[in-house]
Amino acid sequence: MFKPSGEEAVSVSMTDASDPLASFSEHAVTLEDGEWPSVEHYFSAMMFTDAELRERIRAAPDPAQARKIAKQHKHSTRKDWGRIAETVMTRALYVKCRAHPDVLKALLATGSQPIIERSLYDYHWGCGRDGRGHNAYGKILMAVRERLQTANN
Repeated sequence: MFKPSGEEAVSVSMTDASDPLASFSEHAVTLEDGEWPSVEHYFSAMMFTDAELRERIRAAPDPAQARKIAKQHKHSTRKDWGRIAETVMTRALYVKCRAHPDVLKALLATGSQPIIERSLYDYHWGCGRDGRGHNAYGKILMAVRERLQTANN
């Protein structure tokens, strides 16, 4: 369960494409074998080892379609995905912030405030309806922010 300190938390949604901190924002990242239209495209594709499936996900017209394709193939998810998923997301968000000054500015503007992914249904990446979720996405954003603050000082 993620409990923010006394400071007011910054609320984000992974799926709000208008938020530069969201995995659905259309800020391309260059990782692994090329350029990905969004963090969500990259993250969804990395769930698989099949190169053709990865390419289908990369070619999806938007992040929601990329996620949908991945969900349709969840039976083929790589065996180590549970162990590496957060590392994959961390790497993608870090690269995104380094590549896009507007995203870096938005993240650094959160100062030291807690960041909470407010998904009502996701108890791993978000806080869930009752706030008892793990908030992995918010924790990753805060870790990336800390690393970038250190690098910028």
